[in-house]
Amino acid sequence: MSAQRTTVGIIGGGPAGLLLARLLHLSGVDCVVLEHRDREYVERRQRAGILEQGTVDVLRDCGAGARMDREGLVHDGIELRFDRRSHRLDFPELTGGRRVTVYAQTEVVKDLIALQLDAGAPLRFGARVHAVEGADTDRPVIRYTHQGREQTLRCDYVVGCDGFHGVTRHAVPEHARRTYERSYPYSWLGVLADVPPSCDELVYAHSERGFALLSMRTPTVSRLYLQVPNGTDPASWPDDRIWDELEARAATDAPWTLRRGPLTAKSVLPMRSSVTEPMRYGRVLLAGDAAHIVPPTGAKGLNLAVADVTVLARALTQQHRTGSTELLDAYSDTCLRRVWRAEHFSSFMTTTLHTAPDQPPFETRLQLSQLDRIADSRHAATELAENYTGMPLARGLSSPCAAR
Repeated sequence: MSAQRTTVGIIGGGPAGLLLARLLHLSGVDCVVLEHRDREYVERRQRAGILEQGTVDVLRDCGAGARMDREGLVHDGIELRFDRRSHRLDFPELTGGRRVTVYAQTEVVKDLIALQLDAGAPLRFGARVHAVEGADTDRPVIRYTHQGREQTLRCDYVVGCDGFHGVTRHAVPEHARRTYERSYPYSWLGVLADVPPSCDELVYAHSERGFALLSMRTPTVSRLYLQVPNGTDPASWPDDRIWDELEARAATDAPWTLRRGPLTAKSVLPMRSSVTEPMRYGRVLLAGDAAHIVPPTGAKGLNLAVADVTVLARALTQQHRTGSTELLDAYSDTCLRRVWRAEHFSSFMTTTLHTAPDQPPFETRLQLSQLDRIADSRHAATELAENYTGMPLARGLSSPCAAR
């Protein structure tokens, strides 16, 4: 068994782990990233595609924004459809200039991997982590297998970016953590289609038939979602049925045509919320899905992960340069304030736009009343727009690379 040493051991090579590694590298803090899957798998797995303004700014600041700026689709709003009506929210007008960018998480990951490998910072694919030991000591240890060999990585700090089912959460003793969870009585059937989007911006559609979302990945590829019962088999939905249902749920009294094309992928995504507190125990810190999960309706998952590691990079840099643990000690509380705000917004979007099984007409009328308020009240529209485009990062944290 071989042993290595680093300042920060990062478990998980998704966007959270890779961005943290990039920020630490630029600040002169050495780290090692351990990713269980191979590079091809990591660069192909489909996830989120909406980047808040703050996320875009961080990626630009750390040198990962060039392709995003060339290929990403900047959006100034979203469209709500309900009761066969349509209402557009103008984000810059409501938020003082904030926007969102459509740029798939897979592309963010590709950009960050390329930067990491070009910089020569250690990034080990196919590294299966078995345990994190000594979380409450000064030298926690990661035990893992890489290329058939059992290895150990001794760290000053361990950061878990390995998701809800990853190893790192379990390094925190059960008596020291609490997880708050909520499951929703429906899922999303998500499809990719080789057809240009039917609308210039995202469409969130409320319908008695269930929720629908019309989104996109590129100017020639549409990303589309339908609310379906939990346990749905994607194979039980033929292509024509998917297109017919999308058209019915997004219908308005105004003329509109849904563009149809070949479907290239189908999958079912369960809807749930989860928050684990605290996000730090000793020398082990949690970030991204390892600490919290949101339903995708509010487009918060990737953006919360970016906010976590931006805060964490600043804290670890401060400790490395000055010895002060002030920001590290505040890490969990700082992030959880944002996390719970995002959880609330995601829950609001989900319960307002989806039709629960056996939902009584009274509940449907309440949903329509809420959507009417958003359409008629600038205050309500502003609150939705501010939450959707993302809360600004705390002062001094929006540019984590500025301290170089």
